[in-house]
Amino acid sequence: MSSTESPQANGPLPAQTPWLTIILLVAVILLPLATWFLLPSVPALGRLRELYSGGTSYPATELLFERQGALQTGVELPLITNVQILDFNGDGKNEILFCDAGNNRVVLLTLDDQGGARDQILITDVAAPAHATPVDIDADGDLDLVVSVLGNIQPDDGVVGRVELYEQTADGFVRHVLLDDVRRVADVQPGDFDGDGDLDLAVAVFGYNRGEVLWLENRGEFQFLDHHLYNAPGAIHVPVADYDGDGDLDIATIISQEEEELVGFENLGGGKFKTRPLWLTPNMDLGSAGLIHADLDQDGDEDLILPAGDNLEDFDAYPQPYHGCLWFENKGDWTFEEHRISDLGGTYAGAVADMDGDHDLDIVLASMTNDWYSPAHASLVWLEN
Repeated sequence: MSSTESPQANGPLPAQTPWLTIILLVAVILLPLATWFLLPSVPALGRLRELYSGGTSYPATELLFERQGALQTGVELPLITNVQILDFNGDGKNEILFCDAGNNRVVLLTLDDQGGARDQILITDVAAPAHATPVDIDADGDLDLVVSVLGNIQPDDGVVGRVELYEQTADGFVRHVLLDDVRRVADVQPGDFDGDGDLDLAVAVFGYNRGEVLWLENRGEFQFLDHHLYNAPGAIHVPVADYDGDGDLDIATIISQEEEELVGFENLGGGKFKTRPLWLTPNMDLGSAGLIHADLDQDGDEDLILPAGDNLEDFDAYPQPYHGCLWFENKGDWTFEEHRISDLGGTYAGAVADMDGDHDLDIVLASMTNDWYSPAHASLVWLEN
């Protein structure tokens, strides 16, 4: 063998003990055990910011309310996505109109003078209705229904949404599809946006990871042309009002997915709109739950009311200190000043009405995830103006 020949040429080196591997295995086993026994004795380094402050309690109302049940069913529990009080049939008395996404129907509940209730199914076979907007779209003197169709109550980015018009006739309701091949539709509101004398429609396409806001131009004979306004997922409502006081109808919306933001669309005339960013929160867990327009301070312009606290996607759906209700006071020139007016935990819906008959507007809020372990914590409250 040459003196320069490598030792490996005569065979492998003797096996060496893998001490490093053994040490690593022992560390992997002992480290969790040591942490388990020693961590309770380690002093706290500092107090973390509190994220859960308990449920919200309100004093009992002096107004008297009586709870009455209706729509008893032994087949399947309803999944109510929207409820409205209005005189739908023109008899001078209020009825209750609601969407039942669990059974894919729109129902009218008629109340009698003895406190009884009778339900009338107006529309069947509509895939997860989110909202039914009563409007005389064909100007024939009766109320039709424009239904915001989710298509799927569960999170879904497929093109399963629709806008459907149900024309009221002597023989019932006739379905007209106004918009399809879009993602889940959460809200539709009427208004003459182009000033041609007929009713157009503002549409909130909630979607899931993708969504948009658009408006449908009424071309007559139940034909509508869609116009895009804004790309963003999670548009819940599109309240229509003259927010800038210039005599035409504008649109507002709340975006609830990803960045939660309030956006306005200024009507420039002729069907043209200008996007107006109004408010943006850095809190991506706020849980925006809707948007209502009303002149809350009675100064002659339309304000915006935002209930917030929808946290059902969270692993622990507890009330949070940032939940409640925000009032956006209209200061003119598309400027809105934020006021926090409630801290009701788990707020997911709101309504505006004069509850106590004193000629100003109060606010009603509903909670889905308040801390129910305490009987003092509220699920339905009203804020007296």
